[in-house]
Amino acid sequence: MKTTPLLAVILTFFLFFYGCSDNEENVQEPGIASLDSSLSKSSSSMEKSSSFSNEYPEAQEQIIKTFGEIAQSLIDGDIDKLISFHAYSPKFTEFKNGELRNGAEANEAFEREVFGAVTEVVKFGADDLKIAVYYGNVANVTFHSDFHLKFGSDDVVIIKEQTTLLFVKTNGEWKIAAEHHSPLN
Repeated sequence: MKTTPLLAVILTFFLFFYGCSDNEENVQEPGIASLDSSLSKSSSSMEKSSSFSNEYPEAQEQIIKTFGEIAQSLIDGDIDKLISFHAYSPKFTEFKNGELRNGAEANEAFEREVFGAVTEVVKFGADDLKIAVYYGNVANVTFHSDFHLKFGSDDVVIIKEQTTLLFVKTNGEWKIAAEHHSPLN
């Protein structure tokens, strides 16, 4: 009977194909092969994935709390606390002012120099804030900054940018793993 081996092959393919799905409980860092595989998935399968449709409200609340703590560290002038919200490593990356990408050391030096000189935070606004959480442990946070900062007795400096912060949850804490700042017209 030729139909039995054919049926077995079809059933095996069916089980293999549909048995492989997004597993949010077992998230691993992708290698090149898994990245290529992920990129080749159709957009319709991404739309069906719960990682793209799940809002993760608890994670969003944690990120809002972390963002508030970041603002408070700036208000308090606690630069070491501000720096502690970053996941500095060789993977850290930042774009700002239309310049070439820089890494952890340059970001930390810039933040210590600039934010260390702030004498007063008049306003720390994050307009049009959007928090998109994936798999419960990665979040893309976008907003239009409306920061009003004083440096000594000088006038208030207003910083208006389009900002993206990539947060990764590590050891139960949300840390910034990447930053992108662009001028807001």
